[in-house]
Amino acid sequence: MSEQGLANLPEWDLSDLYPGRDSTELKTDLSSAADDAGVFQEEFKGKLGSLDGEALGAAIVRYEQIEEVLGRIMSYAYLVYAGDMADPEIGKFFQNLQEKVNDISTDLLFFTLEINKLEEDALQKAYEASSLLQKYQPWVENIRVLKPYQLDDNIEKLLHEKSVSGRGSWVRLFDETMAGLKFDLDGQQLASQEVLHLLSDKDGAVRKKAAKSLGKVFAENVRLFALITNTLAKDKSIEDEWRKAESPMTMRHLSNQVEAEVVEALTDAVKASYPKLSHRYYKLKAKWMGQEKLDYWDRNAPLPEDDDRLITWDEARDTVLEAYGRFSPELATMGQEFFDKPWIDASVRPGKSPGAFAHPTVPSAHPYLLVNYQGKVRDVMTLAHELGHGVHQVLAAPQGALLSDTPLTLAETASVFGEQLTFRALLEKETDPTRRRVMLAGKVEDMINTVVRQIAFYEFEVRLHKARRKEELSPDQIGEIWMDVQKESLGPAIKMHDEYQYFWSYIPHFIHSPFYVYAYAFGDCLVNALYAVYQDSNEGFQAKYFDMLRAGGTLRHKELLAPFGLDASDPSFWSKGLGVIEGFIDELEEL
Repeated sequence: MSEQGLANLPEWDLSDLYPGRDSTELKTDLSSAADDAGVFQEEFKGKLGSLDGEALGAAIVRYEQIEEVLGRIMSYAYLVYAGDMADPEIGKFFQNLQEKVNDISTDLLFFTLEINKLEEDALQKAYEASSLLQKYQPWVENIRVLKPYQLDDNIEKLLHEKSVSGRGSWVRLFDETMAGLKFDLDGQQLASQEVLHLLSDKDGAVRKKAAKSLGKVFAENVRLFALITNTLAKDKSIEDEWRKAESPMTMRHLSNQVEAEVVEALTDAVKASYPKLSHRYYKLKAKWMGQEKLDYWDRNAPLPEDDDRLITWDEARDTVLEAYGRFSPELATMGQEFFDKPWIDASVRPGKSPGAFAHPTVPSAHPYLLVNYQGKVRDVMTLAHELGHGVHQVLAAPQGALLSDTPLTLAETASVFGEQLTFRALLEKETDPTRRRVMLAGKVEDMINTVVRQIAFYEFEVRLHKARRKEELSPDQIGEIWMDVQKESLGPAIKMHDEYQYFWSYIPHFIHSPFYVYAYAFGDCLVNALYAVYQDSNEGFQAKYFDMLRAGGTLRHKELLAPFGLDASDPSFWSKGLGVIEGFIDELEEL
């Protein structure tokens, strides 16, 4: 049943971007982007200060057009690579395009550097004189936030050119190593996503074997992962020092368009809630499982009464689209397109990128989703999550290449809201108390993984990067930081084993996007507060929700949340979101 239920899963068709790796269209775009960037540099370098508002607006339009082409090229290259990271020819193709696009974008680098050198008074007058420039004001303002941290033009150029042979190469080494690892389970060689999936298996013996296999392989490779982590953390600290960044997190907060004190309020609220959320829930779960303490490999185990049935792809699709449709038929119609086209790659196969993501590509195309679908309720929730990203990206696309990109703090809103819609729809249908408890427990675990775990991951990164500023960290030192944070966040009801000290090594966010992870907790708590507004009075909510998604990167979190009467800088805002999780645990205790 398992193989049959997971047969014929969709794989994406990337021809909407380019017909193939050797296509004429790809070569033509690469060549024309190089020519256009060269001409753009000749025309505008050193001259931005002399342009009036309309001319500066027109220059930004030209810049955006070139960026759109480069974005299309790199989106295609990355998606081909994500489909099979183990193929050396694909790896070579991805690296070659990264290097070529990096060379082209070097010609464009002057533009944002010079925007930051414009006098504020002159810029304000230029906005007033040109509606075209005014349209791009949010983008210009986001560039100018980085002004205090900007270095000399030649240093910025050097950092930009070296990124492909420096940071980019270490990231690629991590990705290809992780994609190539094999984990032995009873003589079977499994990929990381397959063996991680077994930590949710019904059989405790299978969970334990999976965990031990993961720990063994991570331990065997920990020196390499520690080297990658140390190198990237040191590389970041050197750049941060040159830029005089106040902390290792500063540049992430700026790119996320969120104030450091807002992130601090979130992290403080979550850490203070550990005893009420994760500690309390895992103690409850240990009791249900007939244990005093849960082994770490039982943390995401299904409850004893969970039927653990396999959910086919068609059923998962219908479940998610029906839930979206109950909220908004328009949302469901947009979601349907992802399945029909197909814009989703769902199968599990060797070399494919583990995990899940939604890639926005460029506004002139459409997003693509990657999931590794294995037929569990969590996989359905992941599908609902990534589809939320996808429809958000479709709605924001008309803002254009420079303004459609949503800051990370709000990029998780539609995805988590999509999960919430799907879960609530399933819960409402369920009348059996036992099944209801199983579903609520699964949701609480997902929320703990999204809020508590991600803030713990963020805390791990903060401690690691601060420690790395003093010395290179051995695998043991990194493991010690990891274990300390895990014990604090998961609580006394979870029993750690020695090999768990290596489990930091597989988490890609630490490598790809340092300090990204708090965006998940931000998104979950935000959506909990947003959903409460929807439940209290959904009149006009849908229209405001769509307006928020369509805004893309044109507004900051304060402006986007104001129509809902919410304010993320208010500490009680986070308590409201965390209270939803606590309420679910209360209900579980009663059940």
